[in-house]
Amino acid sequence: MKSAQEKIKFMLGRKIGMTQILVDQKIVPVTVVEAGPLTVTQVKTLEKDGYAGVQFGFGLQKHLNKPQIGHLKDLNHFAYLREIALDDGQSVEGLEEASVGKTLDVSIFNNKDFIKVSGMSKGKGFQGVVKRHGFHGSDKTHGTKDRWRAPGSIGSTDAQHVFKGRKMAGRMGFDRISVKNLKVVKVEPEENLLYIKGAIPGNKDRLVYIFGANSAK
Repeated sequence: MKSAQEKIKFMLGRKIGMTQILVDQKIVPVTVVEAGPLTVTQVKTLEKDGYAGVQFGFGLQKHLNKPQIGHLKDLNHFAYLREIALDDGQSVEGLEEASVGKTLDVSIFNNKDFIKVSGMSKGKGFQGVVKRHGFHGSDKTHGTKDRWRAPGSIGSTDAQHVFKGRKMAGRMGFDRISVKNLKVVKVEPEENLLYIKGAIPGNKDRLVYIFGANSAK
């Protein structure tokens, strides 16, 4: 029977930043993530909760409210609690290490593994149509003044209202973004570090979700 670490290839991490390392005599750009360790804080079952899943705690904080203290009991004061639902037909009874208090670390990943990373993209605030949607803008000649980055006409002659979905100025960024088929090039279990080839979503210190190729969704 496979262990939980072999079946559940899932990790929470904190984006540290980008650098470059030497791999097989080639310079490779990588994103460094402080991944785990995770502690199992709750196990969801089909009989009790209607679905099978595992909740993990990551990071530490000083203060918790009373409901959080009651939920975590003798465990640490975790800053983040996140859970994953297991695939259809997969039961927690088949996961030997899926019990409260057990831990997962970055060693569940190996060099050359392919993963999916999800996170919140950088927030850009309120932006105009040129930056948000790539509009060309107006000409800078022939009497144009202070309208170079304006959206132009937004209405309709016939319907006399603005149609839903019209590309206009508004909030940009801070969306859930997932990037698939990213390659793990280096794992440092002693330092809880994961080196991922290329860029991943989000600012530095942002929480990211890391899924293995065969992990639960």
